[in-house]
Amino acid sequence: MFVVAALGITAFVTGCSSSKDGPVEPSHSSVPKREEATQAPQKQVEAPVVSVGKTVSYNAVDVSSRAKTTMSVTLQAVKYVTASEISAVRPKGRYAVITVEVTNTGGKDGGFHPYGKMKWEDKGTAVQGVATMGSTGTQSVDTTYHPGEAVTGDIVLDVPRKGGTVIYYDGTGPASLIFVMPAK
Repeated sequence: MFVVAALGITAFVTGCSSSKDGPVEPSHSSVPKREEATQAPQKQVEAPVVSVGKTVSYNAVDVSSRAKTTMSVTLQAVKYVTASEISAVRPKGRYAVITVEVTNTGGKDGGFHPYGKMKWEDKGTAVQGVATMGSTGTQSVDTTYHPGEAVTGDIVLDVPRKGGTVIYYDGTGPASLIFVMPAK
């Protein structure tokens, strides 16, 4: 009985072929075939990395007009301070004051708006928002710059600890700048 069943299955399978010598035609399905991508994947552009004493440039995009210009940022200094040194509202926490010079080196107006657009991270900690509205009495770098204009001032950051990196997001896209924070 087993031999008869095996012969029946073999006859059924070979009887489905459209040709004795050719391959079996695949059945047609209502599921559409997946089409190959016609465009190469876009390469993720790395944000420029700036450390103390260095200057980098990045392409700034105005949020309202979508105009693009080139901005340069120099990280002049990083100083870790206590809450009492900067009259912070929150008495607990670790603060870093970064002194930056921001210059519009492009041909159109461009903004540098760090508050609410900076994140801190290191290898052991998840990304966290860090920019505060604290002031050290210097000029505010949070402004719109006409071509050729520059401002040097401080940004107060509420950081979990020394070191790590601070990432600046110019808009809703990828990171615009990465500040390397000293561990000391």
